[in-house]
Amino acid sequence: MIIKNVSLETVCGITSKIPENQHPEVAFAGKSNVGKSSLINALMNRKSLARTSAQPGKTQTINFYNVNDEIYLVDLPGYGYARANEEVKAKWGKMVENYLHKSRQLKAVFLLIDIRHEPGSNDRIMYDWIVGQGFFPIIVATKLDKIKRSQVSKQVKLIKEALHTKSDTMVIPFSSENKQGRDEIYHLLDGYLTGEING
Repeated sequence: MIIKNVSLETVCGITSKIPENQHPEVAFAGKSNVGKSSLINALMNRKSLARTSAQPGKTQTINFYNVNDEIYLVDLPGYGYARANEEVKAKWGKMVENYLHKSRQLKAVFLLIDIRHEPGSNDRIMYDWIVGQGFFPIIVATKLDKIKRSQVSKQVKLIKEALHTKSDTMVIPFSSENKQGRDEIYHLLDGYLTGEING
């Protein structure tokens, strides 16, 4: 995939109607502070299109990025932010559930997990919940540059075991610093775009 142009086209809040887009959509979910904005910026070759924040839990909207007028990258609100109150957390959950149910163009959900740590209870809940909505998430193991190369396969195994993933679940180790893993994600996006990979 060659990124020619990209724009933040739609921002959906809690009461917003989900847009009826004509192009395929791929969604990115992850715990607050897992590096979701950094991953989206790396994929789109932009430094600050998706805003990274020192304050986790800042993204409280669903953001639709139009890429090449061919495909949408959909940034879902970060989950598991401890300081968000229960009412806010419940609204986030409803908003995401509404999107997963109502989008007719959603082809895949990428779930971001920090490769350095065993997935926590929020990660496990989110994985099971996405599966319950009828999607089998592709795991992106972020912050790859923070660990030694010799640790990668052990950490990937730990993630799969902790989430009780299906044996064929794809895990893509990813670094927003050196862009390792980006080509694998591009390959998947191209597959959803051409219909070679069915969501």
